[in-house]
Amino acid sequence: MEYTIDELAREAGTTVRSLRVYAERGILPPPQVKGRTGFYGPDHLNRVQTISRLLDRGIKLNGIRELLEAWDRGDDLGDILGVAEPGAPQSAAPSSGDTIAATELEEHYREVPNGLARVVSAGLYEPVDAANYRIADPQLIRIFDQLLGAGIPVDDLLGELERLRADCDRIARRFIDLFHRTAWEPYRRSERTPTDLAVLADRVAATRVRPGEASAELVNRFIARYLEQDSELNEALPDA
Repeated sequence: MEYTIDELAREAGTTVRSLRVYAERGILPPPQVKGRTGFYGPDHLNRVQTISRLLDRGIKLNGIRELLEAWDRGDDLGDILGVAEPGAPQSAAPSSGDTIAATELEEHYREVPNGLARVVSAGLYEPVDAANYRIADPQLIRIFDQLLGAGIPVDDLLGELERLRADCDRIARRFIDLFHRTAWEPYRRSERTPTDLAVLADRVAATRVRPGEASAELVNRFIARYLEQDSELNEALPDA
């Protein structure tokens, strides 16, 4: 298998910009260049997946470089880090079943004011009991750690996540109001036949997923537009 950088990003569930950062930090080997195009292989895909697993564990890119260098030397780090051997299947996100001591989690976010309370209120972790926590949203944790790995300070990233949750809650409430006006209330006024119920079920299914899909698509489009409008950025990164 050969991948362009766009294909590698899609296959690994990350972004082209993240791959460029990994290459700049020396943790992603260069591609094989054919003509003017770089091609990546299965080893590159495995390396990116490994980097994602290490980011999921809260390891910074500098630490990942040291660990991968040791791994490339043949040191047995797989059992310690829970990283699969090349070619072995890897989970898409960290497990939500593992518990984390409250003291460990508090230490991990010690540089953030009220860090423990904020990561819980942001939906990243949830309490199991008075002394332990667990991952509440593995996919959100993975994205959060990838953004940390891209160099965004944790305090700034938590602030953006808190604002994002508030924005998403407002969007969700608007769509729920729309659903009640256009689907639920008409059903309540209907004869509630099997056909009426089937229509309501279809509307519920659409309301569960379509607003989120539309919101994500629009956010990505606006981000792309603003990046494209930044002439200084485009001069610095002509191929980005």
